Amino acid sequence: MKQIEVQIMGQSYLLGCPEDGEAQLREAVDRVDAAMCKIRDAGKVKARDRIAVLASLNLAFDLVQRDAAPVAAPAPAQPAAPASDAMTDAPADEVRAAQLVQRLDQALAGDGLLL
Repeated sequence: MKQIEVQIMGQSYLLGCPEDGEAQLREAVDRVDAAMCKIRDAGKVKARDRIAVLASLNLAFDLVQRDAAPVAAPAPAQPAAPASDAMTDAPADEVRAAQLVQRLDQALAGDGLLL
């Protein structure tokens, strides 16, 4: 396994990478970096760990939506919506993901730390 150096939100990371997986890993890094920078640039969240949690939840929510979408017509990726939005027709996984995002946002609201 080789190692590659990447940057996420301006910080360097040395990652292990399978020989034939560098392109996919770099694409994943680009997606994580873009998601984190978008949250940071919105200006509402300052703590790097909170930005990372919110970005990972948004990316996971996109995957849940993609997995739940019909194969013939995949739905476009949407950012995680708060659980308070009307989601009466949404699959149970989407509702749970939105509720999780809302609970984590509430838990992190005070000092940006989970514990």
